[in-house]
Amino acid sequence: MIEITRTGKNPLVIDNPVMPAAGIFGYDGSAYSELIDLSKLGALVTNPITWRGRRVARGPRLVSLPAGVLVHTGLPNPGLPRVVEQYGTRWKRGLLPVIVHIVATTPEDVVRCADVLDRCDGVAAIELGLHDQSTPADVETMIGAVLDHTQLALLVRLPLYTAVGLARAASDAGAGALVVAAPPRGTARDPLTGVLAGGRLYGPWLKAQALRAVGQIAPIVEVPVIGSGGIHSPDDARDFLEAGAVAVQVDTLVWTQPHMLEVIARNLGGLELTRATGALADEWQPGMGQTMFQQRQNRPTLLDDDTAADPPDRLPE
Repeated sequence: MIEITRTGKNPLVIDNPVMPAAGIFGYDGSAYSELIDLSKLGALVTNPITWRGRRVARGPRLVSLPAGVLVHTGLPNPGLPRVVEQYGTRWKRGLLPVIVHIVATTPEDVVRCADVLDRCDGVAAIELGLHDQSTPADVETMIGAVLDHTQLALLVRLPLYTAVGLARAASDAGAGALVVAAPPRGTARDPLTGVLAGGRLYGPWLKAQALRAVGQIAPIVEVPVIGSGGIHSPDDARDFLEAGAVAVQVDTLVWTQPHMLEVIARNLGGLELTRATGALADEWQPGMGQTMFQQRQNRPTLLDDDTAADPPDRLPE
C-alpha cells in the first residue's frame, strides 16, 4: 500500500505506484479495458475537465517530431456536470481509484467543480492542473478554492519549467501531493498544412528534465511527489522513484504501446516473473495483457455434438 498524498482526513492510498497521466486514458479507461489488465494499475487519472464544455482545437492537433510529438487538443470535454452524469456510476463501480483532473481556469469554476466532486462517491481525489503562467499567488488562490469546498485529497500538477519555483507555494497552500510535471509547450511546423502549430511536447527526451525537477523538489517539500514525463520503460519509472517520487504517471507511451503500461506496473509492483532460460513468451508471463473477457474467451469449453457454446459473459458497465 502506497500513500500518495499527505496524511490527513482522506489520504489517497493505492496498491501500485503506476497510473496513466491526465489526457491519456479517457474518463474511465474503457478504451483500454481489452488491451490492459486495469486491476494491475494504481489509479486512473481522467482527461482534463473544465466546468463549462470546450470544443476541440482548430487546425493541426498532432505534429510528429524527430524525438516525440506535439499535441494540441484545446482540452475538449463536455463540462464537469455532464462528465459526472455519464461516468459517475462507472467510477463508483470501477476497479481503480479515480483521480479527476480539473483545469485551473478561474477560482469560481474550480469551486463549482470541487462542490460537485465532493458529493460524487466514485471519486477518490482531485488533480488540479495549473496554467503555465501561474504565479505563487495564483497557486495559493486556486488550491484554497478547492480545499474550501471539498474533503477529497488534492494533487496539484505543476508546469515543468516553473515547477521548482511553485512547489513550495503549492505545498504550503495545502496540496496533498505534487505531480511533476505537466509537459512543456512548443511550436512546430505541420508538414501536412505547412502552418506553425503550438501544443504540448511529449517524448523520451522529456524524462531528463522531469527527472531533474523531481530530484530538486522532493527534498524541499513535505508532501509526496509523483513523477511524470518521458517514461517509456520500467527503468525510466524506477529512476523517478530513486529521485524521490512515490509514484509515476505514464503519458503518450500508452497511445503507441498500451501493453507497456501494464509491464511497468507489474515491474514496479513486484508482479513481474523471472524468465527461465529457453522459455517461450507465453510460458514466461501467461495472461500478460489479457483482460478477464479475453481469458474467458480463451478458456477451453467441452461441448456435446448437438450443444452450442454459450456466448462469453459481458464486461461489467
